[in-house]
Amino acid sequence: MSRKRKALPMPLKREQTPEHGRPDEARALNWTGTIIVVAMMAFVGVFAFIRLAPSDAAIWHVDPTDPALSAGPGQALVRADGNIQSPVYPVSQEELLAAFDAIADASPRTRVIAGSVSDGWVTYMTRSLIWGFPDYTSVRTIEADGGSQIVAYGRLRFGGSDMGVNTARLEGWLDALNRGS
Repeated sequence: MSRKRKALPMPLKREQTPEHGRPDEARALNWTGTIIVVAMMAFVGVFAFIRLAPSDAAIWHVDPTDPALSAGPGQALVRADGNIQSPVYPVSQEELLAAFDAIADASPRTRVIAGSVSDGWVTYMTRSLIWGFPDYTSVRTIEADGGSQIVAYGRLRFGGSDMGVNTARLEGWLDALNRGS
């Protein structure tokens, strides 16, 4: 009696086994995964740099009365020749700066990095809500007919445009000052 032998299936080559898929696909997935991981690490690195970069007061504590300053992209200037004008307030310079400081100090994500009301000149750093981009605002008061005026210079640290954020912030602080006086 002859037995029929069952034909054994031909073993698959390693590259064709289901757990390995095709070698080209495996290489493509490896490269895609690597690119994604590197991109994520770069994103986290940039984000960490923006959040953790120190703010050197010697660089950012500038006198807003300096005639060399101007309101360009990403900047706002509260001054007679700036993009925002300050009204005259019928109070002393010290009182005006103290009132302005109280408003700025109450603003979210804002802190003093240099100067003080008693110095007559204060620089604040305000960080954006999501990314934490720092903006700097230096403020002084000057004598004016019948009182005092605010002189301020707001600017961004990173990028080329702030989409009007510094101007809006300074206008908001001045509006709050007007409502309080």
